[in-house]
Amino acid sequence: MSDDRDTTPALGTPAGPAWARRDEQGGEVALHRKDWGDARWSFLYEDDTNYATAEPPPDGVVEAAGRAAREGDMPSVVQGPVMKAPVWTWEVPLYFWSGGIAAGSSFVALACDLAGDERSARIARMVSLGALMPSPPLLILDLGRPERFYNMLRIFKPRSPMSMGAWALSAFGGLTAAAVGADLLGRRREARALGAATAVVGGYLGSYTGVLLASTAVPVWARSRLFLGPIFVATATATGAAATRLVLVAAGLPAGHPTREALGRVETGAMAAELLLSEVNRARLGRLGDALEQGRAGKMFTAAKWLVRAGLGLRLVRDRTGPAGHHVASACYLSAGLCFRYAWVAAGPNSARDDEAVARMARER
Repeated sequence: MSDDRDTTPALGTPAGPAWARRDEQGGEVALHRKDWGDARWSFLYEDDTNYATAEPPPDGVVEAAGRAAREGDMPSVVQGPVMKAPVWTWEVPLYFWSGGIAAGSSFVALACDLAGDERSARIARMVSLGALMPSPPLLILDLGRPERFYNMLRIFKPRSPMSMGAWALSAFGGLTAAAVGADLLGRRREARALGAATAVVGGYLGSYTGVLLASTAVPVWARSRLFLGPIFVATATATGAAATRLVLVAAGLPAGHPTREALGRVETGAMAAELLLSEVNRARLGRLGDALEQGRAGKMFTAAKWLVRAGLGLRLVRDRTGPAGHHVASACYLSAGLCFRYAWVAAGPNSARDDEAVARMARER
């Protein structure tokens, strides 16, 4: 090595910024081409490569490559983490539960209007409004800042369950408040019309939360997309009927009243349907359903199922237990609905952390 070679490290001058300047005012920058002409080439890839080729690949090549990756054999070891687990706190399942009660109560109000029970319809609408009131604060708490909820209302995206859910929540709240106001003013016809519109929007409000979970890439949620919507509607109907029935009883609705008996049948049938749909969905999930039985999600699902069974058992022996047993059954249904909501949300992180399940979901139909 020559002794006159400069081996000084190119470290620059400590604490001395190197200010860039032009050689002359309005002069051109070296190596710069007008109209972004220099963006058409790269000093890393020369003419002998296919980098940024203008010719698209032949038809079917990309699809075939993706199909081969999905249908290929599972690797012996799946290197993870493959997916980032969702971070949803306690506000989300509680919001799902309270919104479900509000939607279910709107169904009850519409049914009472159709049956001609005006007093029960008025009370059901009040229950719906009361159950809805915690929903916006819970959603805002989950978003972190109040303005984020406002930003969700700045756009309208029919293909986004979250965007449509924010709009449905706002529309449902406005219609419910207007219907309750019409009841207080004695405007019976307007209250019935607003109540019917509330029930229509409530159908979306009660189901969109399940659709929202199913639209993600989390395996246990995505593979349950055919069942989550009906499951959440069934839970909303059951909890709404149970909450309305308990409030009607507290308001003095006598035992044996047709509305009181009908609500007992609705809450029992809807909760039994929810339990049946959950069991069928668990059976069809196979390996992906393990997330429903692990950790907190498994405990919540077990508690929910036993609460439903307890409520159904009390309804079967209602001749012996009387009205008190029916009240306990309604409370069991309400508690089971809350446990089901927490269980479904808690199962998401379990499934997302299962790297083999994530890889398997990409290969199976």
